[in-house]
Amino acid sequence: MIATALGIAVTVTSIATVLGVIAALRPALGRWIERAADLVILLPAVLGIMLVALAWPGGGRLAIGAAATVLGIPYAVRIVAAAAAPIAATGYVEAAAAGGKHLWHLAVREVLPNLRATLLALFGLRFVEGVYVVSVAAFLQLGPQPPEADWALMIRENAAGITLNPWAVAAPCLAIGLLAVSVNLAAEALAPARPTPETPL
Repeated sequence: MIATALGIAVTVTSIATVLGVIAALRPALGRWIERAADLVILLPAVLGIMLVALAWPGGGRLAIGAAATVLGIPYAVRIVAAAAAPIAATGYVEAAAAGGKHLWHLAVREVLPNLRATLLALFGLRFVEGVYVVSVAAFLQLGPQPPEADWALMIRENAAGITLNPWAVAAPCLAIGLLAVSVNLAAEALAPARPTPETPL
């Protein structure tokens, strides 16, 4: 579960960062990127994941991870593009573009350093979404199958005996919750501190 959720978060954040920054720096191309993202957003995520998992030969973690990645990118692209647009419109980025700097230079040297907090928050959210998707898929028997070690499978297999041994269900539930919270707290701790306004004299 952790590896799959981590792979989803890293892939979605990376691809969305590239597409979102390009959309902000090249508005004409950005309109097409955002329109394509809007079309994919129309498909309900859970339904799309179920369709891919059932149609994928053999199903399993790879099918769930691929479906969650494809369906998660459009939302992430919209977030990155919205955060990068004001940065792309600043004077120092326009001056660099007027000076003949290439798109790669503008993206890596001028825009990305100012998106660190946004990208860390996005990574944390995508990781939580990945944990949620993998857990729901495993609970619905669309992803990993017994006897694989998976917290969601543990919840499903032990649900019938919850009245006899509640901890058999509560323990994996707590583990999933603590994992999601801890990753978000770590991402928040790594984010740069926001400047505080100076106290007037």
